[in-house]
Formats: sequence, structure tokens, C-alpha cells
Amino acid sequence: MTNMANEIRDIAERILPLDEEAMRAAQARLDSLTKPPGSLGKLEAAAAQAAGVTGEAMPDLSRKAVIVMAGDHGVCEEGVSAFPAEVTPQMVLNFLSGGAAVNVLARHAGADVVCVDVGVNADLSHPRLISRKIRRGTANMARGPAMSREEAIAAIRVGYDVVVELAEAGTRVFATGEMGIGNTTPSAAILIALGGLTPEQAVGRGTGIDDERLLHKQRVVERALAVNSADPADPLDVLAKLGGLEIAGLVGVILGAAAHRSLVVVDGFISSAAALVAARLAPACTPYMLASHLSLEQGHRSMLETIGLSPMIHMDMRLGEGTGAVLAFHFLDAAANIMREMATFESAGVSQG
Repeated sequence: MTNMANEIRDIAERILPLDEEAMRAAQARLDSLTKPPGSLGKLEAAAAQAAGVTGEAMPDLSRKAVIVMAGDHGVCEEGVSAFPAEVTPQMVLNFLSGGAAVNVLARHAGADVVCVDVGVNADLSHPRLISRKIRRGTANMARGPAMSREEAIAAIRVGYDVVVELAEAGTRVFATGEMGIGNTTPSAAILIALGGLTPEQAVGRGTGIDDERLLHKQRVVERALAVNSADPADPLDVLAKLGGLEIAGLVGVILGAAAHRSLVVVDGFISSAAALVAARLAPACTPYMLASHLSLEQGHRSMLETIGLSPMIHMDMRLGEGTGAVLAFHFLDAAANIMREMATFESAGVSQG
């Protein structure tokens, strides 16, 4: 276990600060364009951030991928979701056949969809599936640890390795996607453990449960917190005892993207739980994250505030899969096009204020 934990520490140590020289050059370019300074708001901030992440004043962000991590959850035994656990493998096959919402939106954004089985409770086979199953779903966290520390670290490594392969092939922007029925429950538990919220503040309706089941879900999370006594000073302990395999995989995606100077666009509530764990494991990775949207899921705003992120868009979405993150790809394209195509005051012969 010590060697595996050291491996995570070594990954964290590879994450460098943003390139301030590239950010200054990007800001100078932005300030020279035919507009009042800062008038394009978050588009300008994204352009400067992308420069700092990549070390290039005007990086090519055209190669984009959403990594959909899939895993099942033992806590579904407690009846916390409106959908049965069987939906997880069924939706994975839907992703692979190109029929899910994230596939449609990714095609529109010119992005690849990469689906990884890190913990689905079924035997899946497909030419485009990356099969890296650590175990067949987590254990029921309301009765004990969701997984071992070693399993959590192994799942982190899965996400990291997937990013390494894609980055070496030229991908510059990654989005976090996920599939796992019941996964808003462990995400809420992570937020409570690491963010200090109450179950009433953190636990939401997920796929659309009613008031009675929402109260039940809050009680289930309370039991999980009491049974496991996860150490908030040890994010790996929280992840292992209260998390999910796909959440751990996304922690690896975030750490891998940061270690390879790539921008990582964070999706909704579940992805943000992974981002929170990643930020606690390696604070240097936070500047590499871009929050895509504010989910309707209760607790997401607090999750982002705890990490220190501000969402680009507000679309009242709560689907997951990486859908909000893929929508944000269009804003990154817009920021890149502004940097490359907009006239400067000098080139356009416009008087500068």
C-alpha cells in the first residue's frame, strides 16, 4: 500500500504551477484587441487560463475528449436512486453505440467520447470500451467501506493512465464524465466529509427521487458517515470509504491532465466530488480545472465554492455523463477564436481608450 500511495504523491509532484509568462502574453494579446479591457468576461479568463496551463499564449485546443468513467455502487441496495442498478451497464453500451446525450453533444463539439469500465457490476465487451475493472462495483458504504484504499488508488491510476495515452496522442483538453446509478449518494458523502456540510445541505434528488426517498437518502448518508468515520485530513481515506470507483477514476483524470499540462473541464456534481478529492490530494491541480456549469443538484454550488471554482454557464442541467463539460467546449473554442481572429486596435486602425 505504501508504494501505491507514494505513486499518487509522485504524480502530484509532477504538477507544475501555471506558466505566468504565457499568461502575461495572452493577457497582452487580449488587451490589444478591439474591445474594452475585460469586456468578454469569462471568455478572456478561459483564454488566459489555457495559456497558463499549456505554456502557450495561443494554444491549439482543437483536440478534446470527454472521459466517461463507469462504475456501480453497493449503496444502491438501500434504495437511494429512482433507477435500478442495471441501468449502469445498459447506459455504457449506449455510450459505446453513440446514442447518449454526451455522444450527441460531443459530436457537435468535435470531441471524442472515451468510455472506461473501472467498476461496472457486469461483464461488458465492446471494441471501443476501455476495460480496466478494479472490482464489480463498490460495497455498500452504509454498512462499511465502499472499497479498500488500494482499490481507490488503483482506480485513480486507471484514470491517470487513460489521460497519459490520450495526451501523448495529442489531446489537449479533457472533460470529466461518469456513469453509475446511485453516484450522487457517495458524492454527497464526500462533500460532507471534506466540505463540512450537513446531509440536508449536501444530499439532493439525483435522478429525481420524491421527498420521502430524499429523507431516506439523507439518513443513508448519515449512516455511511457514522459507520466509516472517514478522516477529513486524509482524502484517500474519504474516497475509499465513501466514494466510487468511477469517482476515483476521475480523480486520476484530473491529476493526469494537470501533470501533462492539459486543461480539464469539470462537469457536474459527481465530477466535482472527484475534483474536490483531487484538489485535496494535489492543490496544484486546481488551476488546471475549469468548472463548466452549475448543476441543479443540491450541494453543487457549495462543492464548487469549496474547491474554489466558478462555473461558466448556468443551464439547469443535472444529467451527468459529462454533458455540461462538453457544452463548455464551445466556449473554449470561442475563446481560442477570439485570440486568433479578432483584430487589434493597431491592425484595425481603431483609436484605443
